[in-house]
Amino acid sequence: MEHEVVAFVLAGGSGNRLLPLTKERAKPAVPFGGKYRIIDFVLSNLINSGIYSIYVLTQYMSQSLLRHLRDGWQFGSLLSHQFIIPVSAQLRSMHQGGYRGTADAIFQNLNLIDDLDKQLIAVLGADHIYRMNIRHMVEFHERMHADVTVAAIPVSAQLSAEFGVLEADMDGVVRGFHEKKVDAPTIPSTPNKVYASMGNYVFSARTLLDALRADALQEDSKHDFGYDILPSLLGRGAVYAYDYQTNVIPGDAATSLAYWRDVGTLEAYYLAHMDLLGLMPSLNLYNQQWPIRTASYPDPSAKFTYDEEGNPGQATGSIVSGGCILSGGVVRGSVLGRNVVIRSQSTIEDSIILDHCTIGRNCHIRRAILDENVAVPDGTRIGYDPDHDRIHHHVSDTGIVVVTSGSMKEP
Repeated sequence: MEHEVVAFVLAGGSGNRLLPLTKERAKPAVPFGGKYRIIDFVLSNLINSGIYSIYVLTQYMSQSLLRHLRDGWQFGSLLSHQFIIPVSAQLRSMHQGGYRGTADAIFQNLNLIDDLDKQLIAVLGADHIYRMNIRHMVEFHERMHADVTVAAIPVSAQLSAEFGVLEADMDGVVRGFHEKKVDAPTIPSTPNKVYASMGNYVFSARTLLDALRADALQEDSKHDFGYDILPSLLGRGAVYAYDYQTNVIPGDAATSLAYWRDVGTLEAYYLAHMDLLGLMPSLNLYNQQWPIRTASYPDPSAKFTYDEEGNPGQATGSIVSGGCILSGGVVRGSVLGRNVVIRSQSTIEDSIILDHCTIGRNCHIRRAILDENVAVPDGTRIGYDPDHDRIHHHVSDTGIVVVTSGSMKEP
C-alpha cells in the first residue's frame, strides 16, 4: 500500500429487524458464532489486513458494544498510528442529535483526518459477517487511481430492494447507482443477479472531504453514502467497483468461495450460524492465518459428562464454546455460546444458544434462538407448537422462535 489508511467503522445502527436481540444492545454487539460479536469480523479484517488506525463510530444502545471494545480491542501502542478508538456523535452539524446518516457520521468526524494527500479513508459497516483482505481492495484502488472504490458482490436479483446496486463495466468503472430499488438493473451476463454494494468503501481523503462538505449543505439529502454521496461523484471522479469474489485470504484453499452475509434479519442471522456447521463450512473460522479475534475470557474448557442415570452428554454437528457443560443432554446442529449448561435428557436441535443460558431437565428445543442469560425450566418445549410459541415468545416469519429472559418469565 502506498498510502496510510485510516478506517472508520460505522457501528451506530439500531438493528430494528433483529429485534428482540437488539432491544438492549447495538446490532454490532450481538453475539455470533459462539464466542464472537458481529463487530469482531470487520475489526479482524482490518487488523489482519495491516490496517491499525481505526475509529469505531457508535450511537444507539452502545454500552455493551463499548464494553466489548474495552475488553477485547483496546491495546496500547508506542506508535500513534496504531489504535482502535470508539467515537460518539460529535454534534458538529446544525441539527443537534445523533448521526443523520452514514455520510453525516463521517462528516461529524472530519477532524480525525490528518493528511488529505497521503491518507486513504476506508469506510466499513460493522454489521456484516465476512472475511475480507482489505489490503487487496486498497491496492486495487491505488492501481486504478480511483477517487472512490466500492466493494461489490453478485446477489440474487430478488434481493435488489435490500441493497445498493451498481452498474459497472468489465474493468470496474461504475456507471450508475440504484439504492434499494426493486427494478435495479441486473448483471448483463447473469440476468438473475445484481451487483450489490457491500457497504465498504475506500476514498481518497480529499475526495471524501469535498463530497461530505457539499452534502452537508443539502437540506433534502439523506446524508447517506448509497443514496447521496456515491451518486454525486459519478461523472465528477473516478468511481470503481472492487469485485469481492477476487479477494484472496491467506491460508484459504484456492477453491474457497468468498463469503459475505448481511445479518440484518433474524432469518439471515440464523442461517449464517447454520453456515458454520458443515463439514466444509461456507464460513471458515479455523484459518489460523486469518483469525477472527475477540475478547479473551477465563472460561474453562467445555465439558461433556454423564448425568445421574448414566446418560452421556453429546454434541454432533455443532459448535460448543468454552465453559459449556452438557450433563446428559444432547445437542445436534446447533451453536452454543459461552457457559451454557444443558441438563439430563434435554435435546437441542438446529438452534442458537447464546451465553450463560441454562437448559433444565427433559427440555426439547428446536429452530430457536435463546438470548443471553435465559433459564429454561424443566420440561419446556420450544419450537414444537407454533401457536403456543407465538403467545410466549417472538416468532419470525419463517418460524424461528426467539426466547429472551423476559419472554421466559411471562405466564
